[in-house]
Amino acid sequence: MSMTNPSILFTAPGVVELCECEIPALRAGEVLIRAERTTISAGTERANLLGDPNVSIAAKGEVKFPRRSGYSASGVVVAVGEGVSSLHVGDRVACSESCHARYFRLKEKYVYPLDDTVGFDTGALVRIATFPLAAIRKCHLEIGESAVVMGLGVLGLIGVSLLRAAGAVPIIAVDPVPEKRARALEMGADYTLDPFAPDFVSEVRRLTGGGAKVALEITGKGQGLDMVLDVMARLGRVALLGCTRDADFSIDYYRKVHGPGITLVGAHTAARPREESSAGLWTERDDALAVLSLVKHGRLDLARLVEEVHAPTEAPAVYGRLATERAFPVVQFDWSGMGDGS
Repeated sequence: MSMTNPSILFTAPGVVELCECEIPALRAGEVLIRAERTTISAGTERANLLGDPNVSIAAKGEVKFPRRSGYSASGVVVAVGEGVSSLHVGDRVACSESCHARYFRLKEKYVYPLDDTVGFDTGALVRIATFPLAAIRKCHLEIGESAVVMGLGVLGLIGVSLLRAAGAVPIIAVDPVPEKRARALEMGADYTLDPFAPDFVSEVRRLTGGGAKVALEITGKGQGLDMVLDVMARLGRVALLGCTRDADFSIDYYRKVHGPGITLVGAHTAARPREESSAGLWTERDDALAVLSLVKHGRLDLARLVEEVHAPTEAPAVYGRLATERAFPVVQFDWSGMGDGS
C-alpha cells in the first residue's frame, strides 16, 4: 500500500492544512479504515483549533501543535490485525476515536459494522450520538417525564431526537438562534424557546406543569446551567453534557441545587464503564450499537442532521468559519474523492 494519506492537521493556533502523512502501520487487535465521511464536532474542534488548554479531560493544560482532530467517522475496513475476529476487509463501518484523515487505525472495539441500509453520512455521526445517549441514561429518564435541552448544536439536536425516542414529553429545546430552534422542531422537539426571552422561566414552568424533570445542559457555560436550574422541577436531574472548559461558574447552589434536591450528573463520555454495561451506565460500544439499532429500525434519523458536505481540500476555509460563526452548521468531510492510497 502506498504511503499517501491525506490528513487534516491543525499546524498552529488557527491554522489548518491538508497534509500528506504516512498510513499508520497495523498492530495486533487493530483494523485499518479508509474513511468515507468524517464529522466536525464544533465545540471540541474549535477548542483544538484555537489551542484551548482545556480541550479535553486528559489534556492537562498542554497545548501542542501540530494536532489532529475529529473523532466520529465512517468508512471501509482495508486491513485487519492479528486477533481481530468481528471485522473483515471490505466491511462498511462506523468508528469512534478516529480523526480527519483518509486512513486511520483503531482498536477493534471502536469499530462498528454498518447495516447495508445505513449510509456513511449516518455512520459518521454515531460516535457523537453516543454522548447525549449516555447523558439521558444517567438521568434515568422515565416515559412521560418532561425534558429541557439547553443548547442546540449537533449534540442538542441529537439529544432532542433521543429524548423523543425515549418517551420524554414535552421536550423543550432552548437556544437563542432562531435557525437552531427551527431545526430542533424538525428533530422532534415539542416546543422551542429563546433563553433570553423575558418570560423564559415562566414559559418552561407552564409547559411542563411546574418544571422540567430532566435537562441536558450542552452550552458548557455557567449562564446556561444557571438558566436550566431556574426551570427544574423539585428533585430534577441535570446532565452536564457540554464541556465547560471554564471553571468560573457563579451558581446559587444552596437555593438552586441543595434546597430543591437537584441532581447534577457528570456526563462526559469518558465517565462511563470501559468493559461492562449496567443500568444507566453503558459502555461506548454498547451505546454505539444501540444508536445503530435505533437508526436501522426507524427510531432515529441522523442523516437529516447533515447540513453541509465538503471536500477535505476545503478544510482551511471550513475551519475559518468554525472559529468565527455563531451558528456553525453540522458539517461532514467527504473523503471518497481523495484516492485509494495508490
